[in-house]
Amino acid sequence: MKSNKKAIAGWVLSAVLSAFLIFASARPKFIEWEGKKEMMEKLGWTTETIFKIGFVEAGLAILVLIPRAAFIATVLLTAYLGGAVATHVRISDPSFFFPIVVGILAWVALGLRDPRVFATAFQRPPSKPSN
Repeated sequence: MKSNKKAIAGWVLSAVLSAFLIFASARPKFIEWEGKKEMMEKLGWTTETIFKIGFVEAGLAILVLIPRAAFIATVLLTAYLGGAVATHVRISDPSFFFPIVVGILAWVALGLRDPRVFATAFQRPPSKPSN
């Protein structure tokens, strides 16, 4: 795939992931709906805390789309998703793998947008000089 097509694919994937994180994941944390309190208590979070978590999630989803902030935002998003995995594993929720997939897709999207990410991740270690 040519570099320009990779970059376009990366931007599209980044936009889709950000839209998902904002509208399908963060947005419900800001609104009241039936069963929200019970669900959050099962996960071990209060509704006040979940509001703050939603704010962080939406903020990271936006930062991922800003080229100068994308790398650090993806690192922080990975940490955030690690917390989501831990939360779901703790209560034996079988959907714990979903945040892992989202994290992998976030890194793939960033790597397609910026080839330095893949170059850094998959480069060969430098050979040791022979004496």
